[in-house]
Amino acid sequence: ALLFNEVKYVETLADLENIENVLKGKSNMVFAYVPATGTAEHRAVMEAAFVYGTIHQFVLTTEAALLKATSHDDPDVSSAWLSFCHCQQATEPAQPCRRTALAQPLTLLSIHRHLKLMGAPLVTEVAEDPEKISTVHLQLGLPLVFILSQKETYEADRRTAEFVAWQLLGKAGVALLFRDLVELNVLHRSNVALKTPDEGMPIQYLVLEDTDEVITLVEDKNKVKQIQEDEQEEEEDEDEKENNNQDIQDDQVVEAVSRDKKRELPLEQILVLTEENFHSSLSEAARTVVLFYASWEAVSLAVLRSYSEVAAHLKGTPGVLLSRVNCWDWPGLCSQENVTQFPTIRIYKEGQQPVTYGGMWGTEELSSFILLSQVSCPLKLATMDEAEGYLRGEFPSELSSHHHTSLLGVFSSATSEAREAFEEAGNILSGHVRMGMYFEDDALALSRKYSVSPPALLLARSGGRSVEGIALSKHSVQDMVQMIRYELLDIFPEITVPNLPQYLQLGKPFLILFSAGDISQVESREMLKLAKRRPQQAFVACWLNLKKTPVGYGILRTYFSTTPPLPVLLWVNLHAGGQVFKFPSEQSITEKNILSWLEKLQAGLEIPSSTLSEEDWKPPLPAYDFLQMMEPSVPELSPQPGDTPAQPKSPGGDPAGGDTATREEPAQESPAEEVGSPGRGLRGTAPRLAARDKQGKRHSEL
Repeated sequence: ALLFNEVKYVETLADLENIENVLKGKSNMVFAYVPATGTAEHRAVMEAAFVYGTIHQFVLTTEAALLKATSHDDPDVSSAWLSFCHCQQATEPAQPCRRTALAQPLTLLSIHRHLKLMGAPLVTEVAEDPEKISTVHLQLGLPLVFILSQKETYEADRRTAEFVAWQLLGKAGVALLFRDLVELNVLHRSNVALKTPDEGMPIQYLVLEDTDEVITLVEDKNKVKQIQEDEQEEEEDEDEKENNNQDIQDDQVVEAVSRDKKRELPLEQILVLTEENFHSSLSEAARTVVLFYASWEAVSLAVLRSYSEVAAHLKGTPGVLLSRVNCWDWPGLCSQENVTQFPTIRIYKEGQQPVTYGGMWGTEELSSFILLSQVSCPLKLATMDEAEGYLRGEFPSELSSHHHTSLLGVFSSATSEAREAFEEAGNILSGHVRMGMYFEDDALALSRKYSVSPPALLLARSGGRSVEGIALSKHSVQDMVQMIRYELLDIFPEITVPNLPQYLQLGKPFLILFSAGDISQVESREMLKLAKRRPQQAFVACWLNLKKTPVGYGILRTYFSTTPPLPVLLWVNLHAGGQVFKFPSEQSITEKNILSWLEKLQAGLEIPSSTLSEEDWKPPLPAYDFLQMMEPSVPELSPQPGDTPAQPKSPGGDPAGGDTATREEPAQESPAEEVGSPGRGLRGTAPRLAARDKQGKRHSEL
């Protein structure tokens, strides 16, 4: 009761923000969460408020929802939590208060220690021997980081020191050491020093590349020793360097899966299939989606994560059952289903051959494939009203939530050859394209409405607001598939990581606009006018949003060494010569200026800004042939009486054994078939059960 005014109690985020706004530019705030009042942590907060309440504003809550709203990650609501809010430095109303969380368990002593650290200067400037320096951080058992500076670089070094100090606030102190005024017997290139609170420990002088290494230096105590060992190493023999490279983790999928291996996936919506329930479960739903995977294989685990997100997205969708089979547990079942690649996704429907998924492994792509597989491809429409509803995206009802481009083939009775080719093309594109088909007596009236004659394609973009009629001149299945894929591409697409392969397969140069965000309406209009100069345009007009696809910064640095001013328009010919041309920055991006520039390119009057290397992009290290490593140790295994002798497995065989019939079954897949499959071949990822000692020291994580 005595501390009623010193400690404000809040229940909502709006209450907390109101207090912050009042304090901005005046004083700082201590925000604490306790699971319940009357606990030891609650008492510690109140006692700290009694001491520091005249200096800082204390705010308390017991609302778990408020704690989650103020945290970037998922906090443990069963534990107390305290954060120091630097509102005094927020001089503008729109400027947020920086927050520094207390990392230790909440006690009166830890609160006192935290507030003492928050009250210390952010950066201390020193001009004497670092051995004689003592700050509050060293007194409280924390290290002190020195940024070595000189007169010429003081401003930049000061900014660097402040940035590092904010990142290490509460973990270490930061000081700016003027090496011009202090005689230091260290390497001239040394730029960072670390002083620990341990008595008798010498100051470590290091050469670091960036601020991330400084932060890692404090957070990882083993880093100092590692950096020093790296600096003292002499040049090694080239062969030894090559051998050491084998320990590098060059597989980003394996690295990501290993990093998140403790994170549990929500797999409740996915039915687990075994040899006992596989066939009975397939008859329970109109369509059963089955993921065949191996629990030890990195790509399988990465796809399982996407698959769990698909299950959450499609929860409640009638007639669709999502399931999974762990081929490591049930190798006989996977062999029976002719699964030779992990992971593999198939859709089973009673009375039909299963459809195998061959697209990207992202959540959106998988969901789209499953939804589109619910209806026939092509879907035969019986009336004019159905055809019009199909173009508007209203029919069939199963696809009403699917907002992709609709494609409708219109045929008369005299165009049976084109109709048969269209049906076969639909079978090939099933699950990837929304295709309908209309061949009733009034098909001629429907096609004339869109200024074409049967056989024709009607493309409905943006929910039917724009319908384009295209005459079908070629009637072979392959030509029709190629034409459909081309026409479904966006006219002026935004290039992303998932859709880039579709446009690279066209084999055409890219006219690409790199932008730091959404492009302006003027630029979009001019580029769209240019892009509409098709059919079968000689180049791909597109754009890339660096905010959404930051890998674009790396692409620009490859072209120009540094990132040029944005937006920047480039002509990139990846398929012939690798030349990169930059549109003149002094000219405005208009259709007329771009066409004039392209004419100069074709005439050879422009000089390329850079030329890409013709070297193939290969993995940095050769793949391990695990089966070959196993073979030398096989003869040394003496089989026990009654055992089947172990045999080296063929590339298409079962890596882990299974029943005898499975082991003796010959491989059916050829290497060419393995390359075309969406999964990863078993030969490249089977676990190493026996290997030489030398290899046994490597790839321990895998």
